[in-house]
Amino acid sequence: MSPEILTMIAWSTLDTLWMVGLAGLLGTLIGLPLGVFLATSRQGELFASPMANRILGVVVNATRSTPFIILVVAIIPFTRLVVGTSIGTRAAIVPLTIAATPFIARIIEAAIREVDHGLIETARAFGATPLQIVRKVLLPEALPAITLALTLTLVSLLGYSAMVGAVGGGGLGDLGIRYGYQRFMPDVMLVVVLVLIVLVQGVQTLGDSLARRLDKRAKRS
Repeated sequence: MSPEILTMIAWSTLDTLWMVGLAGLLGTLIGLPLGVFLATSRQGELFASPMANRILGVVVNATRSTPFIILVVAIIPFTRLVVGTSIGTRAAIVPLTIAATPFIARIIEAAIREVDHGLIETARAFGATPLQIVRKVLLPEALPAITLALTLTLVSLLGYSAMVGAVGGGGLGDLGIRYGYQRFMPDVMLVVVLVLIVLVQGVQTLGDSLARRLDKRAKRS
């Protein structure tokens, strides 16, 4: 394999990390409040608003159920409006963020709903406001589960980032398709797959380790 190809693989890896990292960050910034609201807005809950909860749930489910490759193509006009182009790493961040946001919202909702309801009632008895309960009870108690959920999100985004290469999204997927597939260079395709496996394994290991450190129950035992 030539030094030129190795250099391209290195830069494509950095592009993939940039896409996944930024999309994960933006998706978390948007999905976290959405997930908290979904978990606390049913009838009788902290921010009771059943109608808004149902509407938001439908929107989230509709976005999640859309196949990613179709989503990428469907929002090309919106992607061009946001970043001025529909190809390259900047363009890929838009559909990656849109795909990550509802996924993050749902897994954060699930993590928060696993928190012992007795802790909420105790905080209420001490006069805590709903926002204080969210900040000081729900999020800290759900943090290990949220960490694992976000790890799963990043792993999924790595797969999506490879998929977006099919439409010129840049990164390892784009390199594997343009050189490994279209130019019949199986060695390049093999290296791309191996790099993706290493990235997924690294993200998963780091996320698992961080979740164990944040788990208060593990510390108490």
